Amino acid sequence: MAEKKQIPLRLSEKLYAEIAAWAEDDFRSVNGQIEYLLSECVRQRKKDGKYIPETMDGHHN
Repeated sequence: MAEKKQIPLRLSEKLYAEIAAWAEDDFRSVNGQIEYLLSECVRQRKKDGKYIPETMDGHHN
């Protein structure tokens, strides 16, 4: 299993509460829900063709 990068994340109390409720509905931890949502957004962006770089550093060749 690949090691995961830990990052600090600041969320408003309202957003955190919304994500926590959604996580509970989906039987995930809040951290797991955030990772799921970000992964889905990246996947959708690639699918839509709006994500061009092959690397995540944002540099275009």
